[in-house]
Amino acid sequence: MRVMTVNPGSSSIKVSLVENGGEIDRAVADRWDGVTSEPLRQSEWPDVDVVAVRFVHGGDRRTPVVLDEEILAELANLVALAPLHQPRSLMAAKLAMLGPAPVVACFDTSFHASIPEAARVYGLPRDLTVHNGLRRYGFHGLSCQYATRRVTELIHNDPAATQVLCVHMGAGVSVTAIRDGHSVDTSMGFTPLEGPVMATRSGSVDPGLLVHLLEQKIVRVEELSDVLYHHSGLAGMSGTSGDLRDVLAARARGERDAALAVEVYVHRLRREIGALAASLDRLDAVVFTGGVAVHNPDLVAEIAGGLGVLGVRVVNRLMAAHGDRVVSPWGALPRVFMITDREELELAKQAEAAMARIEGGVTS
Repeated sequence: MRVMTVNPGSSSIKVSLVENGGEIDRAVADRWDGVTSEPLRQSEWPDVDVVAVRFVHGGDRRTPVVLDEEILAELANLVALAPLHQPRSLMAAKLAMLGPAPVVACFDTSFHASIPEAARVYGLPRDLTVHNGLRRYGFHGLSCQYATRRVTELIHNDPAATQVLCVHMGAGVSVTAIRDGHSVDTSMGFTPLEGPVMATRSGSVDPGLLVHLLEQKIVRVEELSDVLYHHSGLAGMSGTSGDLRDVLAARARGERDAALAVEVYVHRLRREIGALAASLDRLDAVVFTGGVAVHNPDLVAEIAGGLGVLGVRVVNRLMAAHGDRVVSPWGALPRVFMITDREELELAKQAEAAMARIEGGVTS
C-alpha cells in the first residue's frame, strides 16, 4: 500500500511517501509557520492509496479513523486543548480531503488511553472533572509507539518483556512510562503544556502562580494562553526563538540567560524522568527520541549524566555515532537507546490497519 503521511508539528511539518512499510520520499519544512500550505502540495508524487494525518488530540478516540466532515468538526472542537498543533492538522486534513484518496486521522492521545485511572485523574472536584472531561490525555503517542517497537526489535522483539521510559525531545518534550507495550503514565496531561520545559511552552507551573497572575491583573485572561504556549519555555527564559539550536548557540556565546535556560531544561527533564520511573515495576530501558535528541547527542549525554540514581550511564563514543543504537555500556541496565523519530512509519502502519478494518467490515 502507498501511504502519504502528513506530520504537522509545532515548529515543522514532514510529508512522507511510505510504501510497504518503508519511506521512499519525504519533504520537510523546518520552522514552519503553520499557515503556508506549500509543504503540503506534493504534486510530483504518484497517486497514493491513503493519506495519514497526525492529530495531536483525538479526545477519547482509541483508534485511527477515516475522516469526514462530521469527524473533522469534532476535532475542531479540540483546538483549545492543543492550540499549537490542532489547527495545523485540520488545515492539512482539509487539503488532503480535496484529493481522491481517503484520509485517515491518527491520534497521539490514543496510545495513552491505557493509562490507569489513578494516573489520569486530577485532584479536582469530581463534578468538575467528570462533567467537563478534565483528565490527563497524554501526547506524543505516535512517537512513543514507534520508538518502543523499534527498541523491542533491537532487543528481543517482545514488548511484554520490556519496561521503558520514552523521552521525546522536540519542540515539545514529554516522558512516558511504558509497560507491556502500553502507556501507564506520561508527563503531558489535559493539554501539551504539562511536563518539562519546552521550546516555547512553559511546562508545568504552580497553578497558584497562574491564579496570582490573573488576580493581580499582571496578565489578562485572554493573554494567558498565548504567554504559556508561545512566549515561555526556552524562548521566554533566553530571549531567543526557543529553538534549541538558537539557545545552544547563545549559550556558546556566553549569554547567561541562555545558559540558565538550558540548565532549567535539563533539570526539569531529569526530574520528570525520575518521577515517571516510579510508575514502572523496573526500568529496562530509557529511550531518547525526537529531533532535538537525535541532533544533540551532547545534550542527551548531559541529561543522562544526572540520572545515576536510576543506574543510567552512557558512553561518549557511542553517543557520537549515528542511527538507532544502544549508547549505554555493554551489559549495563537499564539500556539507554537513541532512536530516530519515525512517526511517518507509525502513521502509515495505523492508516493501513484502519483501511483493513474497513475492508473487513469493521467500522470502529
